[in-house]
This record gives sequence, C-alpha cells and structure tokens, in this order.
Amino acid sequence: SSYRGDNVNDIAFTAESRIPDPQRMIRAYSQSAATLNLLRAFAQGGYANLHQVHRWTHDFMGRSPWSKKYAETADRIGEVLEFMAACGIDPETVPQLAQTHFYTSHEALLLPFEQALTRQDSLTGDWYDTSAHFLWIGDRTRFEGSAHVEFLRGIGNPIGVKCGPSLEPDNLLRMLDTLNPGRIPGRMTLITRYGFDKIEAHLPKLVRAVTREGHPVVWSCDPMHGNTVKAVTGYKTRPFDRILAEEA
Repeated sequence: SSYRGDNVNDIAFTAESRIPDPQRMIRAYSQSAATLNLLRAFAQGGYANLHQVHRWTHDFMGRSPWSKKYAETADRIGEVLEFMAACGIDPETVPQLAQTHFYTSHEALLLPFEQALTRQDSLTGDWYDTSAHFLWIGDRTRFEGSAHVEFLRGIGNPIGVKCGPSLEPDNLLRMLDTLNPGRIPGRMTLITRYGFDKIEAHLPKLVRAVTREGHPVVWSCDPMHGNTVKAVTGYKTRPFDRILAEEA
C-alpha cells in the first residue's frame, strides 16, 4: 500500500506501517487543536502587539537580504506608535493594537475527518466545516461527480479549487456553477498550479472563460506543486527560479 500521509498511515517502507489507522486522524485533530490554542495565545496574549515589532526579528532575519528593509519598516511603525501614544491611543485604550486575527486553511482531502467536524449553525441552519476557515479541492479530486465536490458544495465556508493543466474552461465553469450557484462574492478562490513552463498555455483561456461568464472569483497562484523535481538525493524539491517564473 502507498504512503497516504501521516493522517492515514506511516511513511516507513513496511507492510505494517502502510496499514491505514483511523486513530491517526484522532491524533491529528488533537495536535491541530493544541497548535491552534498556541496560536490563539500568541495572537491575543500580547505577542501580536505592534509595540513588539522589533522583537519579531528572529535569527533568520539577520541572514535575510530583506533584513535592512524590515528594520526600516519596523522603525517607521515604532515612530507612528509613539505619535499615537502621545495622542492617547495605545493598547490599553485600543486593544486591537495588541491583538490580531489569524485564519486556517487546508485541502479537504480526508472526507471522514471533514464530515466529523461539520456543524449546523443553529441560527441560520447553514452548514460549516469547522476544521478550518478556508478549504480547497485538490487537482486530483475536483472531477465532476467527485465526493469532495459534493461535500464542499454543501458547506458555507469560502472554498478553493486547484486548477492544473488538465482543467478545461467548460469543466471549470460547470464546477463554478455547482460550487457557487448563487455567485456569492468571496465564496470561490481559483488556485492555479501549472508549473512555470505550462502556465502561459493554460491560464489565459480559463481567465477569459470565467470573466466572460461573470463568475466572481479570487485568483491565487500555487507556484510549488507544478514545479516539483527530484533531486540527486532522491528527495522532491522545487527550484526557486521556477517558482518565481510561474508567479511572474
């Protein structure tokens, strides 16, 4: 059996390790909940305070070519905060200065996991997948009649669709009609993942078709998955110049 990810089985190359284990999804939920609790503590407990801007320069910033620009931006933020404080605006009077919001996202791949975390809003009657704020359908699971499409069309979360070389404009339009029949702005994000050498041949015809039909979408680029190569070590990697070329 193939390795299906840590939520399903183990990467070790043995028959026993590759047996799907449902307990892994339960452990993944617990680890995710712990991570979110830590992020909430940072976001609301003062670490996000803009007055900490100079403390966000961790070791990696010292090695970054952007470290000087970051320091200049941080200095300007500090100057603005000092001016605001002189006007009586500080974290005590405006708590938002010391907090921030964060949002989570992942591919809705393991439907048993997603279904277990789906809840109905008691006020509106709408259904939401509470495993993340934003969920997307992968390039391999977005075909017509897919259980993943059927699931995501029934939830109220904002959702995304990965768009690769095999996706034709007519199929995309049918997918949009299924997932967002009400054409609600902000509901749909189209995530392109072609590879630097294929994007010019495929993306423009999708953009033209979506624009022609008037579907409100957000276009987003995933420059990673279409640019994967295998290094001499056997590990998969993505050359940075190809990533930049796809985004350009």
